Amino acid sequence: MMQEISQQAKVSMESKGQRLDAIAAQLFPDYSRGQLQGWIKSGELTVNGSVRKSNAKLAGGEQLALEATLADVNDWQPEDIAIDVVFEDDHLLIINKPAGLVVHPAAGNYTGTLLNGLLYRYPDSKHIPRAGIVHRLDKDTTGLMVVAKTLQAQNHLVQQLQARTVSRRYAAVLSGTLLSGGTVDAPIGRDSKHRTRMAVVDSESDAGKEAITHYEIVKRFKHFTWVELKLETGRTHQIRVHMTHIGLGLVGDATYRGRGLKTSEIDDSVLECVRSFGRQALHAKALGLIHPATGEQCQWEIPLPDDFTHLLEVLKQGNV
Repeated sequence: MMQEISQQAKVSMESKGQRLDAIAAQLFPDYSRGQLQGWIKSGELTVNGSVRKSNAKLAGGEQLALEATLADVNDWQPEDIAIDVVFEDDHLLIINKPAGLVVHPAAGNYTGTLLNGLLYRYPDSKHIPRAGIVHRLDKDTTGLMVVAKTLQAQNHLVQQLQARTVSRRYAAVLSGTLLSGGTVDAPIGRDSKHRTRMAVVDSESDAGKEAITHYEIVKRFKHFTWVELKLETGRTHQIRVHMTHIGLGLVGDATYRGRGLKTSEIDDSVLECVRSFGRQALHAKALGLIHPATGEQCQWEIPLPDDFTHLLEVLKQGNV
């Protein structure tokens, strides 16, 4: 069923000069900034009875009125899909996403997604935008994700992501030899030549969003490097784009490729394993966040999946 929202709030004089969407996020904390921006645009959130733009600067003392409808996630069908739950309480889920599972329905993947599975296992999630999903992993990336079980938890988690207080660490295997760890600080936007791909874009361009990835070497192999990465931001395909930007694509990544390897110099067993690795070698191994209800700092970490472990074993053997 649809949830009708009717709330009012007065803008304090201390908020003078701030943007409407920023003030609305402070006064209506149960809703995400994205939701509020949508309601501002549609005229469901007004200022003294008038429709304003999200970036309008307020003078203080205005009356905000929110008369909106919160839609259920009822366009998608519940499906009995296995979900590997690492942790669960009344407020959130921590799941271990397998390779091949799409997180959210989209063109070409309207069924069989994590969202469909959440709707089946947790029927009340239909009342929460995106069934509680607050971030995503690519289809063939494995590992930890957090999902909210209440609207309040979802908004709290979204705010943490925006404030960059959520810690996310990944393991990856790169095609090529990395000399040292470092940081890639390069904006990411839509690739102008390939619209289904992302790319590092000119920092002066409005098309890109800030993206920062830290990486360090775990182990070097002949022609390959096992790395651990930490995200400050969470842009689409961020790790894959940033590693390609420094010239080293991920093993198994058919979309983003780094510099070509000299296959004649690679052991046959290693080459066969790398070529048959059916996805990008990327695993979300650790997740840290502030619990939305208790305020406790929580940490989770999971082992590498079997295919990733096998890849590392073959690379070690090829190192002898």
